[in-house]
Amino acid sequence: MSNSADSPPGPVRRSVRRPVRLLTAAVFALAGLIFVTSFNTAKGTNIRTDASLLKLSDLIHERDRKNHELGDRTAALRHDIDTLVSRDDGSTEAENAKLRALEKTAGTEKLTGQGLTVTLDDAPPNATANPGYPEPQPNDLVIHQQDLQAVVNALWDGGAEGIRVMDQRLISTSAVRCVGNTLILQGRVYSPPYKITAVGDQDRLRKGLADSQALQNYQLYVKAYGLGWKVDELGRTTLPGYSGTVDLHYAKPVE
Repeated sequence: MSNSADSPPGPVRRSVRRPVRLLTAAVFALAGLIFVTSFNTAKGTNIRTDASLLKLSDLIHERDRKNHELGDRTAALRHDIDTLVSRDDGSTEAENAKLRALEKTAGTEKLTGQGLTVTLDDAPPNATANPGYPEPQPNDLVIHQQDLQAVVNALWDGGAEGIRVMDQRLISTSAVRCVGNTLILQGRVYSPPYKITAVGDQDRLRKGLADSQALQNYQLYVKAYGLGWKVDELGRTTLPGYSGTVDLHYAKPVE
């Protein structure tokens, strides 16, 4: 008669094998589910690359292109409306002269005259500090919103009759905004170098730039790290009239 201690522990052995078999089956089932899901997702493409994914930069460029197209359509429609209105609006010559003066001030009409262009640019790649200056931080090497705004404000202070940033005319509701190292102006996106063109008396415009404390501080970064700064006089130039919408957009309280 055999001792119970020497008997093979059959029940224990069976209770271990059954969970292992069930776990193995579950793993194979899960693997099959993953393969099927990958096949349906890939649709014959390589899902290991991000080539098929929509990049944020692509979305920005696409919106910029659409905004450009809409701006051109708006300008064409405005021209048609102005043509129809001017045929016979019942106004006197004095009233028309007053309207033309207001349009010139508003920036919706072309403006021709002498002026100058200011060009701002990021520092060269791998820029280092010139002797006597501390090593730069990343923010020291790029153009910021306050730099662009400082140039615009200085030119207005210098008596500018009109200002264009890149290829767009500024009006009273224009906002110069930067996101990262890109400029967003009236729905369009721009990268450096940035060109700001003003029409007006050149001597006064230069004085406005020289008297600006914000630009005096910018000149320190030009000397220290090589930020771009260039002023060119223009014998005669024409600024385009603003052709976008003039409707005001503002926040409203939630009821």
